[in-house]
Amino acid sequence: MAHTYPPLNVRIRTPRLTLAGASDELLERLVPLVRAGIADAEPWPFDDPISFYEDSPEREWQWLRSIWRGRGHVSPDRWRLYFAVLVDGEPVGMQDLTGQDFARFGTVTSFSWLAPGRRGQGLGTEMRAAILHLAFAGLGAREAGSDAFVDNEASNRVSRGLGYEPNGTDWDTRRGEPALIQRWRLTREAWARERRGDIELIGVQQCRAVLGIG
Repeated sequence: MAHTYPPLNVRIRTPRLTLAGASDELLERLVPLVRAGIADAEPWPFDDPISFYEDSPEREWQWLRSIWRGRGHVSPDRWRLYFAVLVDGEPVGMQDLTGQDFARFGTVTSFSWLAPGRRGQGLGTEMRAAILHLAFAGLGAREAGSDAFVDNEASNRVSRGLGYEPNGTDWDTRRGEPALIQRWRLTREAWARERRGDIELIGVQQCRAVLGIG
């Protein structure tokens, strides 16, 4: 179904998965995963504040509200795109892309999660590669950033494998406790050297207009 709001029509297809604009219908299909618990074991992967550490049903309510709120605050200076990760048509996680001062700097950051049962299968790398293709090939980004707690080896391994370079460290809290974060940086030139030819973008031109990208 075509949506009135163009970001919901965006699709990024790779040989292994599809990132689909996170419509309310797809969010409802993801609710059982959120309800079951995404942050299920230490080391805790997410920084505060985030709903995934709350008890159900507050966890699901806060999660949905944060996405609806993010959809509603869009300008050339700041926007966030939300995608459901589909494997064989089944939602297994989410992948987001955020532009901060994008009109001036062309920089983006990403955030993602996968259901516990789908981790360790290479999907994290594939979905990050897909969102980077949207950022650089579709939206004309100049640089992509990422960060993860230093003991979140899965996320840091994805960044290293896709050509990001270390970009310093910082501190944040998770569940109220301070922890060290590793920051990563991927330039357009580094991405272009390894650019994949098997990722398809759909509906991006119409989405660019919503984001104020000429």
